[in-house]
Amino acid sequence: MVRAATVARPQPAEPLVEQRSLWRDAARRLLHNRLAVISLLVVLAMAVVAVFAGVIAPHDPNAQDCATGALRGSSSDHLLGTDATCRDVLSRLIHGARVSLSVGIFTQVAVFLIAVPIGAMAALSTRLVDNLLMRFTDLTYAFPDLLMIILLSQVLAGVAVPGGSVMIIILAISLVGWVTIARLVRAQMLSLREREYVLAAEAMGASRWRIAMTHLLPNSMGPVIVALTFGVPQAIFAEAALSFIGIGIAAPQATWGGMVDAGYAAVYSVPMLVVYPALAIAVTMMAFTFIGDGLRDALDPRAARRV
Repeated sequence: MVRAATVARPQPAEPLVEQRSLWRDAARRLLHNRLAVISLLVVLAMAVVAVFAGVIAPHDPNAQDCATGALRGSSSDHLLGTDATCRDVLSRLIHGARVSLSVGIFTQVAVFLIAVPIGAMAALSTRLVDNLLMRFTDLTYAFPDLLMIILLSQVLAGVAVPGGSVMIIILAISLVGWVTIARLVRAQMLSLREREYVLAAEAMGASRWRIAMTHLLPNSMGPVIVALTFGVPQAIFAEAALSFIGIGIAAPQATWGGMVDAGYAAVYSVPMLVVYPALAIAVTMMAFTFIGDGLRDALDPRAARRV
């Protein structure tokens, strides 16, 4: 008796496994952090206000409305009132957002451009070069940040810099704030240089430049991005502190720190002149801080187990 040949039934195809990467997982974890998402929306709203300040502001921030008078309260023409020189407070707040965000963001861009090459060169060069760069970094780190920013801003004030006093403040803060990022980049790259995939790339004959650009630098950017995010509110606070003591961005440019300084003389009679810009500084700094916290949790590899 001949048995009928059994025909194998086709098995259903296995579902495709979704490709996952560090940055995609980090974005997914960041979007699950409600506080970070709300803070990101706040920063985006401030960025829109800063970019379109000339359109959104109801008045010229430097125009003096002598008909309304000084230190007037809220009205239909001046929603937040006027300051001691008859200028619209709301318009100056809106234009002050442009200055504060520009200083905070462009300072960190400059810090990135300074710190990453120095940190990478220290990690990949010889021991002599590493020691020279790190001793220079330690020397810069030894000076108080605010004192160095004041000294550099006064030195740069005598130099013709494109962008005026805003660019001088950005350069002064950048030339002081790169130290921490450079040390972080060096530490990350030294740690990654001992990983198996880097040793495998070296065994396959990859050049040091290719290994640095393909493996070391991209994989060290997570902590660097978090540190740069935390650096934004520090730069905003430094600019506000310089403007408050009168050596920051030159008048009559509207800045939040300058508004606090100008309203301090009448703080007991019209306290809102100080409260409005101080509240704007506080909200911006808190938003960037919460974004930094969210990025730190999102880029932490151990967070993948919790999501």
